[in-house]
Amino acid sequence: MEQHETLKAHYKFTEEEAMILQNLRPRMEKIADIFVDEFYDYIWGFGATAQFLKNKAIIEHHRMKIKEWFINLFSGKYDTFYFLNLYKIGEIHVKIGLPTHYVNSAFTFVRTFVLRSIEENFENKDQHVKEIKAIEKIIDMNLDTLTSSYREEELGKFLSLSKTEKNILSGLKNFNSYINYFLAVALALVAFFAIGLFLYDIYLLFFSDMKIEKGILTVLGSLLVLWAAIELIHEEINHLQGKGFAIGAFIMLAMAALIRKVLIYSLSSEKSSELLVIGVVIVGLALAYWLVGRKKHEGIHS
Repeated sequence: MEQHETLKAHYKFTEEEAMILQNLRPRMEKIADIFVDEFYDYIWGFGATAQFLKNKAIIEHHRMKIKEWFINLFSGKYDTFYFLNLYKIGEIHVKIGLPTHYVNSAFTFVRTFVLRSIEENFENKDQHVKEIKAIEKIIDMNLDTLTSSYREEELGKFLSLSKTEKNILSGLKNFNSYINYFLAVALALVAFFAIGLFLYDIYLLFFSDMKIEKGILTVLGSLLVLWAAIELIHEEINHLQGKGFAIGAFIMLAMAALIRKVLIYSLSSEKSSELLVIGVVIVGLALAYWLVGRKKHEGIHS
């Protein structure tokens, strides 16, 4: 059995469903231009689309190809040539470095647009259900074929490694996991000691000769450190779940510790020089935190 026939068999895609899609083609041809316009409105929202569609000529060519692909979605003929063309499109995506996330997100729009269109033309319930099933299957098979290029690219890179390189890579991944778990435990200890520091400062406030204004500022500083430690633990949990490394949270913890010192030293005239140095460091950390946050924000919208 040829590969495209195997794919259709796995999705239980029938000739009847191919005919259903073919019958939908005249309606879809009428709204193809609307689809392309709305599709472009959608993908421009990704933020980094301009990196791949760099000029008017490329955009016009891409619009034409998107319209052609959309109409062919309802061709009724899904043979080797059809799926080979999809695979080549996927290879182009890999070649230009288009993130697979963009492809998956774009297909969400395609699915929503097509299903909305058939909902607006609903007549017979049984036929409507069949149309939905056929559309869902052809869209999923398209996405499967397009993203297979990404999977084969990743697999090819891994298989090209020598046995020693594979062992080193696996070892580093395991070591990285252990380090992350160690860091999570260490952060839990930091939070525990931050709680101890907070309680100790409260004790000094009520049961020592410390001035009340200094005691209150010291307690507030300890509370700030505890809050930063909790935020850092939260970010580390996100990191363990596969999200990015939270360098910003570490910077925030360092700022919290220094701000605590500022609160304590602010009542002492003898610490003016140290306050100046700490103030400069805090400004530097705040600038670094802003840059990290800006980079993260740009990454989300790219």
